[in-house]
Amino acid sequence: MGKVINNDIIGTALLDYQSGNYTENITTYSSIAGKDEMELSWLFRSFHEMPMLEQHALKLCRGKVLDLGCGSGSHTLYLQEKKIEVKAIDISVGAIETCIERGVKNANVQNIWDIKNEYFDTILALMNGIGISGSLDRLTPFLKHLKTLLNKNGQILIDSSDMIYMYQDKDGGYNLPESKNYYGEVVFELTYKNKCSKPLYWLFAGFDILQKHAKEAGLQCELIKKGYHFDYLARLS
Repeated sequence: MGKVINNDIIGTALLDYQSGNYTENITTYSSIAGKDEMELSWLFRSFHEMPMLEQHALKLCRGKVLDLGCGSGSHTLYLQEKKIEVKAIDISVGAIETCIERGVKNANVQNIWDIKNEYFDTILALMNGIGISGSLDRLTPFLKHLKTLLNKNGQILIDSSDMIYMYQDKDGGYNLPESKNYYGEVVFELTYKNKCSKPLYWLFAGFDILQKHAKEAGLQCELIKKGYHFDYLARLS
């Protein structure tokens, strides 16, 4: 029997968790780490449960905010509590339904590439926001598009990780794969309740890579804070 495809694995799982139908986590298979699990409870975390980089980014938000790839809406809900105007978007129908059920006031099923002539003071792209670009050759166009959505003196708060640690050997060196592709380009497949997603192409990029592509996009790139394990938060302006 062939695979049963669900194009909204995450949205389906989020709605199940929100409605009390939680029975299992999402299983992930990646080209870099094999099989793993995505805990659904983690996607509903409060501010105090969030990693330090996320907390720091939320405190830096100002003006009108776009929460890009909002998921279950945890970041948006925190900003709403702080009386900050925020628009939450995600391509997942289930995610946006979950956001609305949780009390997000302005939640929209929308692809970032489809937003035109709308402007923000802060674009928030957390949980490896760089990944939305999909591949290294699309990173500069992605950043250029985000730039068109910024008000004067606007900022993009974005995080990622340098996946080079996945290739570290016991002597501290790195055995990078012999491939034409950048080692931070990862392919995911998600499964949940006997259904799976189509391949999801996701990008992880070190700060030096982000800095290079930000410059190509005409943006200044500032390292705001380093995490505990090859991760970081950056501000583009």
